[in-house]
Amino acid sequence: MKLTHIAALKAIVLATALPLTAQASSIWHPAPTEEGFTYHPDHFQSTKTRAQVMAEVEAARKDGTLAILQRGAPLPIKSSEAPKTRQQVVDEMRSESPEARRARLEMYSGG
Repeated sequence: MKLTHIAALKAIVLATALPLTAQASSIWHPAPTEEGFTYHPDHFQSTKTRAQVMAEVEAARKDGTLAILQRGAPLPIKSSEAPKTRQQVVDEMRSESPEARRARLEMYSGG
């Protein structure tokens, strides 16, 4: 073999093996199973200290988001505006344009 063929072969081997080294440090590894991957939590490297995590958990416990997340419910969206009264909503519906009403009914009725 010529020297250029050997150098090209080494470059190809390196290019195909390099992505595998990046996967070794990941918490997900490809596997020949039905799932297609295995999970290795011991490979996880956190950027936060235990004290920071405990402070976040305590803050979530105080504002109520921890209880919501433990039940698997989505977090409610916090609005910066004051909520509308029932009468304001009814007034908005009565004063909507015919085009907006048609678009709303089309969206909710499917056609």
